[in-house]
Amino acid sequence: MNFFTILVGMILVNNYVLAQFLGICPFLGVSKKLDSAVGMGIAVIFVMVLATAATWPIMQILNAWEIGYLQTIVFILIIAALVQFVEMVLKKFIPALHKSLGVYLPLITTNCAVLGVCISNIDAGYGYAESLVNSVGAGVGFLLAMVIFSGMRMKLEGNEAIPKPFQGVPITLVTAAMLSLGFMGFGGLVG
Repeated sequence: MNFFTILVGMILVNNYVLAQFLGICPFLGVSKKLDSAVGMGIAVIFVMVLATAATWPIMQILNAWEIGYLQTIVFILIIAALVQFVEMVLKKFIPALHKSLGVYLPLITTNCAVLGVCISNIDAGYGYAESLVNSVGAGVGFLLAMVIFSGMRMKLEGNEAIPKPFQGVPITLVTAAMLSLGFMGFGGLVG
Protein backbone atom coordinates (compact mmCIF):
# COMPACT_ATOMS: atom_id res chain seq x y z
CA MET A 1 0.00 0.00 0.00
CA ASN A 2 1.16 3.50 -0.85
CA PHE A 3 2.50 5.59 2.07
CA PHE A 4 0.48 8.61 0.96
CA THR A 5 -2.71 6.53 0.92
CA ILE A 6 -2.03 5.26 4.43
CA LEU A 7 -1.30 8.80 5.66
CA VAL A 8 -4.40 10.42 4.14
CA GLY A 9 -6.55 7.46 5.16
CA MET A 10 -5.56 7.81 8.80
CA ILE A 11 -5.87 11.59 8.89
CA LEU A 12 -9.24 11.96 7.19
CA VAL A 13 -11.04 8.68 6.56
CA ASN A 14 -10.13 6.53 9.55
CA ASN A 15 -9.54 9.37 12.00
CA TYR A 16 -9.12 7.73 15.40
CA VAL A 17 -11.18 10.30 17.27
CA LEU A 18 -13.91 11.12 14.77
CA ALA A 19 -14.38 7.82 12.93
CA GLN A 20 -13.19 5.16 15.38
CA PHE A 21 -14.01 7.05 18.61
CA LEU A 22 -10.66 6.28 20.25
CA GLY A 23 -8.99 8.90 22.43
CA ILE A 24 -12.19 10.69 23.41
CA CYS A 25 -11.04 11.58 26.96
CA PRO A 26 -8.26 14.00 25.95
CA PHE A 27 -10.33 15.11 22.95
CA LEU A 28 -13.08 16.38 25.24
CA GLY A 29 -10.88 17.36 28.17
CA VAL A 30 -8.04 19.31 26.58
CA SER A 31 -9.82 20.98 23.67
CA LYS A 32 -11.02 24.09 25.54
CA LYS A 33 -7.90 26.08 24.65
CA LEU A 34 -6.09 25.97 21.31
CA ASP A 35 -2.58 25.94 22.77
CA SER A 36 -3.39 23.00 25.04
CA ALA A 37 -5.07 21.16 22.17
CA VAL A 38 -2.03 21.65 19.92
CA GLY A 39 0.35 20.62 22.72
CA MET A 40 -1.65 17.48 23.45
CA GLY A 41 -1.86 16.65 19.75
CA ILE A 42 1.89 16.98 19.30
CA ALA A 43 2.53 14.90 22.42
CA VAL A 44 0.17 12.19 21.11
CA ILE A 45 1.91 12.17 17.70
CA PHE A 46 5.26 11.80 19.44
CA VAL A 47 4.04 8.98 21.70
CA MET A 48 2.24 7.17 18.85
CA VAL A 49 5.35 7.17 16.66
CA LEU A 50 7.65 6.14 19.50
CA ALA A 51 5.20 3.45 20.64
CA THR A 52 4.96 2.06 17.13
CA ALA A 53 8.74 2.17 16.71
CA ALA A 54 9.10 0.17 19.93
CA THR A 55 6.12 -2.20 19.74
CA TRP A 56 6.41 -3.39 16.13
CA PRO A 57 9.81 -5.07 16.58
CA ILE A 58 8.81 -6.39 19.99
CA MET A 59 5.73 -7.97 18.44
CA GLN A 60 8.00 -9.77 15.98
CA ILE A 61 9.93 -11.18 18.94
CA LEU A 62 6.70 -12.18 20.73
CA ASN A 63 5.54 -13.96 17.57
CA ALA A 64 8.90 -15.72 17.18
CA TRP A 65 8.63 -17.00 20.75
CA GLU A 66 4.96 -17.88 20.14
CA ILE A 67 3.75 -15.65 22.98
CA GLY A 68 1.86 -13.12 20.87
CA TYR A 69 -1.05 -13.36 23.31
CA LEU A 70 0.96 -11.09 25.65
CA GLN A 71 0.72 -8.29 23.08
CA THR A 72 -1.71 -6.04 24.97
CA ILE A 73 0.12 -6.25 28.30
CA VAL A 74 3.53 -5.63 26.73
CA PHE A 75 2.23 -2.75 24.61
CA ILE A 76 0.61 -1.05 27.62
CA LEU A 77 3.87 -1.27 29.58
CA ILE A 78 5.84 0.21 26.67
CA ILE A 79 3.34 3.04 26.19
CA ALA A 80 3.34 3.83 29.92
CA ALA A 81 7.13 4.09 29.94
CA LEU A 82 7.11 6.34 26.86
CA VAL A 83 4.49 8.65 28.35
CA GLN A 84 6.54 8.98 31.53
CA PHE A 85 9.50 9.92 29.35
CA VAL A 86 7.46 12.55 27.46
CA GLU A 87 6.13 13.94 30.73
CA MET A 88 9.64 14.31 32.15
CA VAL A 89 10.86 16.03 28.97
CA LEU A 90 7.92 18.47 28.94
CA LYS A 91 8.30 19.23 32.64
CA LYS A 92 11.99 19.97 32.16
CA PHE A 93 11.95 21.88 28.85
CA ILE A 94 8.37 23.21 28.36
CA PRO A 95 6.91 23.68 31.87
CA ALA A 96 4.05 25.93 30.67
CA LEU A 97 2.75 23.23 28.34
CA HIS A 98 3.24 20.60 31.04
CA LYS A 99 1.14 22.66 33.44
CA SER A 100 -1.59 23.43 30.85
CA LEU A 101 -1.97 19.73 29.96
CA GLY A 102 -2.31 18.89 33.65
CA VAL A 103 -3.82 15.51 34.39
CA TYR A 104 -4.42 14.79 30.70
CA LEU A 105 -0.75 14.20 29.96
CA PRO A 106 -0.51 11.06 32.13
CA LEU A 107 -3.83 10.01 30.59
CA ILE A 108 -1.99 9.47 27.28
CA THR A 109 -0.90 6.23 28.96
CA THR A 110 -4.51 5.08 28.98
CA ASN A 111 -5.38 6.77 25.69
CA CYS A 112 -6.82 3.92 23.72
CA ALA A 113 -5.84 5.66 20.47
CA VAL A 114 -2.15 5.07 21.22
CA LEU A 115 -2.71 1.41 22.02
CA GLY A 116 -5.13 1.17 19.09
CA VAL A 117 -2.58 2.37 16.55
CA CYS A 118 0.01 -0.11 17.79
CA ILE A 119 -2.42 -3.02 17.58
CA SER A 120 -3.95 -1.93 14.26
CA ASN A 121 -0.49 -1.79 12.68
CA ILE A 122 0.03 -5.43 13.59
CA ASP A 123 -3.51 -6.47 12.60
CA ALA A 124 -3.22 -4.73 9.21
CA GLY A 125 -0.01 -6.62 8.50
CA TYR A 126 1.99 -3.46 7.93
CA GLY A 127 5.76 -3.57 7.71
CA TYR A 128 7.88 -1.35 9.91
CA ALA A 129 7.88 1.70 7.59
CA GLU A 130 4.15 1.40 6.87
CA SER A 131 3.46 1.16 10.61
CA LEU A 132 5.41 4.35 11.27
CA VAL A 133 3.55 6.19 8.49
CA ASN A 134 0.24 4.87 9.84
CA SER A 135 1.06 6.10 13.34
CA VAL A 136 2.10 9.53 12.04
CA GLY A 137 -1.20 9.73 10.14
CA ALA A 138 -3.17 8.67 13.21
CA GLY A 139 -1.37 11.28 15.31
CA VAL A 140 -1.85 14.05 12.76
CA GLY A 141 -5.53 13.08 12.49
CA PHE A 142 -5.79 13.32 16.29
CA LEU A 143 -4.12 16.75 16.20
CA LEU A 144 -6.41 17.92 13.39
CA ALA A 145 -9.51 16.81 15.28
CA MET A 146 -8.26 18.53 18.45
CA VAL A 147 -7.52 21.82 16.67
CA ILE A 148 -10.84 21.94 14.79
CA PHE A 149 -12.81 21.00 17.89
CA SER A 150 -10.93 23.53 19.99
CA GLY A 151 -11.89 26.28 17.55
CA MET A 152 -15.51 25.17 17.64
CA ARG A 153 -15.55 25.10 21.45
CA MET A 154 -14.04 28.57 21.67
CA LYS A 155 -16.85 29.89 19.46
CA LEU A 156 -19.46 28.18 21.66
CA GLU A 157 -18.04 29.36 24.99
CA GLY A 158 -20.24 32.07 26.48
CA ASN A 159 -22.66 31.99 23.55
CA GLU A 160 -26.03 33.20 24.86
CA ALA A 161 -27.91 31.74 21.86
CA ILE A 162 -27.44 28.20 23.20
CA PRO A 163 -30.53 27.09 25.14
CA LYS A 164 -29.90 26.63 28.87
CA PRO A 165 -30.30 22.80 28.88
CA PHE A 166 -27.68 22.48 26.12
CA GLN A 167 -25.01 24.71 27.69
CA GLY A 168 -21.79 23.06 28.85
CA VAL A 169 -21.28 19.34 28.27
CA PRO A 170 -24.41 18.71 26.15
CA ILE A 171 -23.48 21.24 23.45
CA THR A 172 -19.90 19.95 23.55
CA LEU A 173 -21.08 16.42 22.80
CA VAL A 174 -23.49 17.59 20.10
CA THR A 175 -20.69 19.59 18.49
CA ALA A 176 -18.34 16.58 18.60
CA ALA A 177 -21.03 14.46 16.94
CA MET A 178 -21.52 17.04 14.20
CA LEU A 179 -17.77 17.24 13.59
CA SER A 180 -17.69 13.46 13.34
CA LEU A 181 -20.50 13.55 10.79
CA GLY A 182 -18.53 16.07 8.79
CA PHE A 183 -15.54 13.72 8.63
CA MET A 184 -17.79 10.91 7.38
CA GLY A 185 -17.85 12.81 4.08
CA PHE A 186 -14.27 11.65 3.48
CA GLY A 187 -15.43 8.00 3.61
CA GLY A 188 -14.80 7.08 -0.03
CA LEU A 189 -11.63 9.13 -0.44
CA VAL A 190 -9.20 6.24 0.09
CA GLY A 191 -9.97 2.72 -1.03
